[in-house]
Amino acid sequence: MKITQYAQGHACWVELASHDWQAAKTFYQALFGWDSVDMPIPEGHFSLFNLAGDDLGAMYQIPESESQIPSHWRVYFAVDDMDASIAAIQAAGGQVHMGPHIVADAGVMAQVSDPQGARFALWQAKNHIGARRQGELNTLCWVELACKEPRTEEAFYCKIFPWTNSPSDMPDIEYSEWQVDGQSIGGMMTIMPQWGDISPHWLLYFAVADCDAFAEKAQALGAQVCIPPSDIPDVGRFSVIADAQGATFAVIKLNQM
Repeated sequence: MKITQYAQGHACWVELASHDWQAAKTFYQALFGWDSVDMPIPEGHFSLFNLAGDDLGAMYQIPESESQIPSHWRVYFAVDDMDASIAAIQAAGGQVHMGPHIVADAGVMAQVSDPQGARFALWQAKNHIGARRQGELNTLCWVELACKEPRTEEAFYCKIFPWTNSPSDMPDIEYSEWQVDGQSIGGMMTIMPQWGDISPHWLLYFAVADCDAFAEKAQALGAQVCIPPSDIPDVGRFSVIADAQGATFAVIKLNQM
């Protein structure tokens, strides 16, 4: 689906921070069929991912001085007023880690975290709205928060975004959906003790035509399959994958696509 604008609180962009920019770029190009455009920056490496010329997200090389930071994917949520959003996040118990920064004539960004430490980013668009495609094959289709105290997270996010939270009938886990004007835009699940020492985080889902084939292909390209292809009743079939640098994402074959 082609997109021309994003409303407040919608996931609008994704960004990969990697310890091996070139290897990661090659991996995602081969896995999803994305093209990339390298952008000049004063230090390091930065690329835009695109599909048929439409921007989907970006990636950059983590500086050597920040070697303690693991490779990771990050979601950006659209905001209409960056200053007001930052104030709301701080008032609700969140933290600001970077920015706000003006990104030339593209927009304004900031990196923040919720009260449990899950990091995400904000984007106030100027001349660049964010991803031009979502909800089609090989593009972002869902974002999911894994946390330890869902009621605390619900209170936080519903203060900073125009979100409501609706329980969802999922087997064996506590799950709910984030909604804007009745439209589900993402989910939230409780981290289970048996998962081990996992910190609260946002997980990105990309829609694919065949979950099993993508998991096999990712593994052949050097990735690790963290959760093998599994069925979600009435939703689809998904798998969680970590690329060779350790950045984790999910792929899903949706029943309705």
